[in-house]
Amino acid sequence: MTTTLPRSQIRAAAAGVAVTFGLNGVAVATWFARVPAARDALGLTAGALGMLLLAMSVGACLAMLTAGEVTHRLGPRRAVCVSAVMVAAGLAVAGAGIGAWPSVPLTAVGIFVLGYGSGTCDVAMNVEAAEVERALGRAVMPRFHAMWSLGTVLAAGLASLVAWAALPVTWHLAVVAVVVAGGTLVAAREYRFGGGETHGRGSGVMAAWREPRTLLIGLLVLVLAFTEGTANDWVAVAFVDGHAFDPAAGAVVFAVFVTTMTVGRLTGTVALDRWGRVPVLIVSMLLAAAGATVAVLAGSSAVAVAGVALWGLGAALGFPMGMSAAADDPAYAAARVSVVAVIGYTAFLAGPPLVGLIGDEVGVLRALLVVPLLLLPALALVPAMRPPRAGSEQ
Repeated sequence: MTTTLPRSQIRAAAAGVAVTFGLNGVAVATWFARVPAARDALGLTAGALGMLLLAMSVGACLAMLTAGEVTHRLGPRRAVCVSAVMVAAGLAVAGAGIGAWPSVPLTAVGIFVLGYGSGTCDVAMNVEAAEVERALGRAVMPRFHAMWSLGTVLAAGLASLVAWAALPVTWHLAVVAVVVAGGTLVAAREYRFGGGETHGRGSGVMAAWREPRTLLIGLLVLVLAFTEGTANDWVAVAFVDGHAFDPAAGAVVFAVFVTTMTVGRLTGTVALDRWGRVPVLIVSMLLAAAGATVAVLAGSSAVAVAGVALWGLGAALGFPMGMSAAADDPAYAAARVSVVAVIGYTAFLAGPPLVGLIGDEVGVLRALLVVPLLLLPALALVPAMRPPRAGSEQ
């Protein structure tokens, strides 16, 4: 798509997209960082907590099935605005279910809405981001994903301070909800692309489901999403239970993970430009596998936290690289990205209960070893990430 917009408006749109990514990260990470508090307030076992976390995953997965149509009908700007209000409402309801009116069903409803709103926002803001990138004529998508990670870093840091100060979870989540909704509504006013004239035609999604390369990328992204999502859901709880950290320190460990992931996304484009997708992804997956193993098995708390840092660095580029690979051919990018996203988000659906059920048997910390056990065989799928030759079949 070509654009006649002034450069200043394109840059403003890029800034609006960046803010949206950041605030979406703030919302999601605020919940993840307060999972230990929710577990304690509601008196949940590891298995029961996994089932609660499933509510958010179900919401996010449903969003992946419907967000394309929602974004097409409303346009990215309005889709982002509607989803931001849902995210805020979900956070507020979850906060009430943890603190004001302790209730597992109420909390589940809140994080279901949070998951659906966040997932819908994810698709809509990526549609706008792709158009901004095309208009700028240079790669900026990793920077947008880095803004999401930066938002998680800021949220995790704030959550650790709030937990240390023993401030009510209900008020914490409510304040963040107001900031996320208000900030996103303002940022979306700068959106300029992704209208119905661009996305109104048939996308060929059903055909994409029959493409071997697309399915292999989707399977690899599923493992990569599980690698990232398991840390998001469980690393704070695992260090509280397995390494005897207090809840505030557990939130700090989560902050370490998202911080190193942010650094990886900000700097990883240099490695990608120099060595290409396949070598960089192989090294990334090996780093993540090694880091998760060290985080679990280290006898020293400091070494275990270093393992989490390595895990975050290794997990940084996987999901964005999968989206880029799915979008190699602009003519079929929307359909293929949607298929890969649906497959990848299955990890967020199955991951929490899987780790929780294993955690009931061997402890949450040792349950994290499922990450390297999945990453290592998934290395065989990495060649699918190579850009296809012109005219080749998918």
